[in-house]
Amino acid sequence: MVELIIKLLHIGYDIYSFMILARIIASWVQPPKDNEFMRRFLRFVYEATEPVLAPLRQLIPIPAIDLSPIVALLLLQFIVNGLSDILRRLAY
Repeated sequence: MVELIIKLLHIGYDIYSFMILARIIASWVQPPKDNEFMRRFLRFVYEATEPVLAPLRQLIPIPAIDLSPIVALLLLQFIVNGLSDILRRLAY
């Protein structure tokens, strides 16, 4: 049961990481604005990632470059690995 929870935790991390990467790529290229699917997808991505990235952006005030996605990915990986270790130790 614990391994299932850990696997779901890692799947959630992977999905959220892909959303952050999609946001990074969308900031580099100009996605088509006439495509309704892309507009909805990117709106969803921005709304899902902004609660994590906005506080980090305030903590790391470097002008002209946004390092918050990199910091978010590192912090989330650290949290997921820590929770996985804690769950494994509690189970055994």
